[in-house]
Amino acid sequence: MDVRGRPRCGLDVHKSSITACVLLAQAGKPQKHIRRFGSTTRELLELVAWLREFGVEHVAMESTGVYWKPVWNVLEGHCQIALANAQHIKAVPGRKTDTKDCQWIAELLQHGLLRASYIPSVMIRDLRDLTRARTSLSQEHSRIASRIQKVLEDANIKLASVASNALGKSGRAMLEAIIGGEESPERLADLALGHLRVKIPQLQTALEGRVRDHHRFLLRSLLRQLQFLEAEIELLDGRLDQIGREHLDLAEALDRWTTVPGVDRVAAWSFIAEMGIDVTQFPTAAHLASWAGMCPGNNESAGKRISSKTRKGSPWLRRMACQSAWAAARTKNTYLSAQFKRLAARRGRKCAIIAVAHSILVIGYHLQRQRCTYADLGSGYFDRLHADGLKRYLVKRLESLGHAVILQPHTA
Repeated sequence: MDVRGRPRCGLDVHKSSITACVLLAQAGKPQKHIRRFGSTTRELLELVAWLREFGVEHVAMESTGVYWKPVWNVLEGHCQIALANAQHIKAVPGRKTDTKDCQWIAELLQHGLLRASYIPSVMIRDLRDLTRARTSLSQEHSRIASRIQKVLEDANIKLASVASNALGKSGRAMLEAIIGGEESPERLADLALGHLRVKIPQLQTALEGRVRDHHRFLLRSLLRQLQFLEAEIELLDGRLDQIGREHLDLAEALDRWTTVPGVDRVAAWSFIAEMGIDVTQFPTAAHLASWAGMCPGNNESAGKRISSKTRKGSPWLRRMACQSAWAAARTKNTYLSAQFKRLAARRGRKCAIIAVAHSILVIGYHLQRQRCTYADLGSGYFDRLHADGLKRYLVKRLESLGHAVILQPHTA
């Protein structure tokens, strides 16, 4: 096995301590230097100085929770760092200590057996923090909305059965009135706005409940939480817009993403934050899909395919790709909606959504790589692609119904 000659260092990272092992290649057995450091900034700078003493230019560590991030931030710029997946560098069973772990990582790095994880630039990492925080707040917003609905059901208020959005402008006006002590279904229903006023008779029936002070207290508390989350989400959206104005390359990437059906600005920011602008770190679109966990898995034994369930990938990218796929499936006369309908009929809706999400990632990869906007193939693409087969199928169906079919080319 080819051993690389320059000094290498492996780090075993924990919350409050870091164990480092430097391997110096010599004739025969490599020389090992092991030392333990703390995790504060001052102690990490001591680690940098210690690595410089040995002339170390390559360092490897495993991705331990979020504890690798401060180490990366301090070492970045001083040496080349490889962040390895902990699943890929498991040591030999029965040999598990911090000292042995850092030695094992250093040996793997020295032999060139580590595959580094993709770590984007500082700007993209900051963008990730914003988009992931927004996603977490949005999920909490959905949970609070569900809890409001639960309280309304407990009070026999069936607002969601009539209004498609129980927390829209009309719904919130009714909730505020209920919290204020209003009990008349007629006066509550009269707060409806726009198209919802057509359903005033149904609203009067739905708003006739048994609301107690206990329900009003819970609704008041949940509504305050909902408003707070909405204000925080609005602040994050404003910060993202500010970053887009400050960085022209991000704004251009955002505009390219939003040309894809089903991808709005929120989804576009998430895609940029997770994939970055420069997608050349992924050799092909297939590598990107595999990294995101959006491609079929391989599980075959004795020539028999057991399962093709997708593997685990980036949960943030996977979630946003699936959300965009559901939105794209509802668009009209687009390639992605046609793909969804075509696959859902044969494989089911969930498998079809994964396929559409895969297509969105592939489309986004090529858009960013070629610096171009999306040009839709249209809903009739698959019909044009297999025109002869489709004609034979339709003729066969008509003949099975007892019709004689003669095909003649259409003349303009």
